[in-house]
Amino acid sequence: MEKRNARQTREIVVPGDVLDETGMKPGDNAYVVDGKVRASITGVRNVFQNTVGVIPLKGCYMPKAGDTVIGVINDIGPSNWMVDINAPYPAPLHVSEVPWKVEFGDTSKYLGMGNVVILKILSVDESRKIQVTMKDSGLRRITGGRIVTIPCSKVSRVIGKSGSMISMLKNMTDCRITVGQNGRIWIDGDEENCDVAAEAIAMIENKAQSGNLTDAVKEFIEGRIPQEEGYKEDE
Repeated sequence: MEKRNARQTREIVVPGDVLDETGMKPGDNAYVVDGKVRASITGVRNVFQNTVGVIPLKGCYMPKAGDTVIGVINDIGPSNWMVDINAPYPAPLHVSEVPWKVEFGDTSKYLGMGNVVILKILSVDESRKIQVTMKDSGLRRITGGRIVTIPCSKVSRVIGKSGSMISMLKNMTDCRITVGQNGRIWIDGDEENCDVAAEAIAMIENKAQSGNLTDAVKEFIEGRIPQEEGYKEDE
């Protein structure tokens, strides 16, 4: 019983706390001093394979190469767009990284202020300079629907193990849903079903640490969407 409780306890750490001193590698939001891995931010100690890091309890999104994010165009130059990706650093999108041939000075003809785009983070260097692209499968400008924002630390809970939670949300609400690693989520579909999907996501955010969350979310959606139109598990 004691071992099970120990595994279920989520250890909160603050900057400087020792995460490991057995030789594990530092993960996100961690650093090594004198052979000890220490936390660089306040959050939850997180072990994955041979790395140990910290999942932030709150705060801005910290970009990582390979992440898919949802951004909003907030400035336009002659050869690039500046994109707000919910990070503390600017994310320029260069004309060479979009699926169109854009002539110098014609950027506003393709993406305007306030347009919403799905991007991928190509790289982040030591000076926090970010490179993003729209030249990959599924990356595009999105129109219609709605955007909801949650803390980035809750994104993995919305996705679920092996995508189980997000698949259930899509199937039960019959909505198209794209989850950005930066905490922005695009929902598109029938207006009432979008309302239910947004409320379900808020429920996941608020009860992220609860047990049996999948069952609770499923029961909530079933109470809002008629059974025959909702999600049916394979028999």
